[in-house]
Amino acid sequence: MSIELVLPDGTVTCHKEGVTGLAIAGSIGPRLADAAIAVSVDEELMDLNRPIYSGGQFAVITQGSESGRDILRHSAAHVMAQAVLNLFEGATFAIGPAITDGFYYDFDLDRPFTPEDLEEIEREMDRIIAEDQPFEREEMSREVGLELFRDHPYKLEIIRSVDDTEVDSGDIISVYRNHEFVDLCRGPHLPSTGRLKAYKLTRTAGAYWRGDEKRPQLQRIYGTAWESRKALRTHLHRIEEAARRDHRKLGRELDLFSFPEDLGPGLVVWHPKGGMLRRLVEDYSRRVHQDFGFDFVFSPHLAKAGLWQTSGHLDFYAENMYPALDMDQDEEYRVKPMNCPFHVLIYRSDARSYRDLPIRLSELGSVYRYERSGVVHGLLRARGFTQDDSHTFCTRQQLPNELQLHLDFVLQLLRDFGFKDFRSELATRPEEKWVGEPELWELAEQSLAEALETAGIPLRIAAGEGAFYGPKIDVHVEDAIGRGWQMSTIQVDFSLPERFGLEYVTSEDTRERPVMIHAAKFGSVERFLGVLIEHYAGAMPIWLSPVQATIVPVADRHVEYALEIADQLRGEGLRVETTVGPGKLGEKIRRAITQKVPAILVVGDQDVENGTVGLRLRSQKGERRGVPREEAVSDLLSAAQPPH
Repeated sequence: MSIELVLPDGTVTCHKEGVTGLAIAGSIGPRLADAAIAVSVDEELMDLNRPIYSGGQFAVITQGSESGRDILRHSAAHVMAQAVLNLFEGATFAIGPAITDGFYYDFDLDRPFTPEDLEEIEREMDRIIAEDQPFEREEMSREVGLELFRDHPYKLEIIRSVDDTEVDSGDIISVYRNHEFVDLCRGPHLPSTGRLKAYKLTRTAGAYWRGDEKRPQLQRIYGTAWESRKALRTHLHRIEEAARRDHRKLGRELDLFSFPEDLGPGLVVWHPKGGMLRRLVEDYSRRVHQDFGFDFVFSPHLAKAGLWQTSGHLDFYAENMYPALDMDQDEEYRVKPMNCPFHVLIYRSDARSYRDLPIRLSELGSVYRYERSGVVHGLLRARGFTQDDSHTFCTRQQLPNELQLHLDFVLQLLRDFGFKDFRSELATRPEEKWVGEPELWELAEQSLAEALETAGIPLRIAAGEGAFYGPKIDVHVEDAIGRGWQMSTIQVDFSLPERFGLEYVTSEDTRERPVMIHAAKFGSVERFLGVLIEHYAGAMPIWLSPVQATIVPVADRHVEYALEIADQLRGEGLRVETTVGPGKLGEKIRRAITQKVPAILVVGDQDVENGTVGLRLRSQKGERRGVPREEAVSDLLSAAQPPH
């Protein structure tokens, strides 16, 4: 019997049942066959030598593609595990997936890995790669698998926990071998270890088995693998650059914020310069929300548990909420993980007419979520943070325009802060659990998609990944070194209006439910600032810089003139500091540069005599000497203007 396969260009080819992907690639062209590492049939990835028994959409996977890199990295993880088991007697292994830009494997060993161990593991990996060992797939019964991995408890647990729907067929599991090494795995893999051309082990870390703090703590080795040495070098340079830009490091160096142990994980205090930076960002948020027609509201930090029961958070989100507070004898209170129920109560506080809609409410509201200590990461993943939350209540007829308004808002905000490259994900209705009317879901999804198309934002459909209460779009940005960040979210909600019984009176004097739109333009203020600091490597644009200008007198006799200029600049609304006291001129200038101050004004004898300054702007090369004082003030004011 024959099968029909459809190539990416639409060409239909016929082959005998049991043909391999390698044979098909070879029939297309020898160069493609040489570059191939796997194939896909109807999006199912398969090894090159695995027989194909059914037709469908066919594609050849090469190392430079996204899927190819995942396969490459998964294969590298196997080689690393093989090397570790070869070198360290008594070691057992757990899981080792491909991850973004790399891979890892978890091991159980009676001593910690050292940097020297990683070097030795790499040498053993080089030996395995040089032998060009073939990856060979084998299928077996679960019972045979249990016997095969009898000395590896983590593999035994995986096999015992695999549901029949997760394995290839019935009670069959698959493993991959290369020489003496065997690992439980669905695959696919590279044809052989020799196809690994560029990899690097990067670091070690602790990791609880299954992510459970009550289970054994294992040792995780991270690595990265790429299709070429050039791609590897580019990635390693990006890692070095990311370390230089780490917002936690810059937060200390620039005296912006800190994470005192006394507070506990995931909680931050803002120092004066960081407080100024945060205030500037929050002031921007308030100003632009007002420009887009939002009204400001405020809500408390906690509420009776009954509110969270009505909203559904106690049913769906309790594990991320902090335990109850016994404030009164008969009442249980919870600190808020979300602001939305409070805004719902504001809407419900009065009778609403169609003439009142849309109602747009905004709040810089602090929320508190219990994040496991292992995932807390500076400002990017915190336990206490502030959201620039907004909630819009509108009719279904108004929904398309309101979604377009929200997206316009998001894009203006991100562009104003210096981001240029965008992409988005549209999460659509889940297949099983969802609320609302199908027609309303279709309207919301179509409106979101049309808003993105109008804005020219590349769109990926995340089919079935919407929340049970409505579809959403996430807007992603690319930072200065090419990393992607998920930032703003716009979410349509059919559930809360139903749960809280929200209504408005229509023009026909009937009662309808409003549609609710959740939007967080920053996501959270803390996370946004963390991304922003890393994007600019701490060198904020002058309108955002906590200190916009440093005035450096050459000698003590120039201090009075320096202070006079500082007063003038402050009078114009600029944020200025003056360096007085001991220290050499060069040291003072270097300190201002190190602190990322965007403008440095140096004043000496001739400046005092002529009413000038020496002006050094980060945005310009070199220093301009003898700049008339009023011209320098004008230049600074022009450069410091915020967007819009």
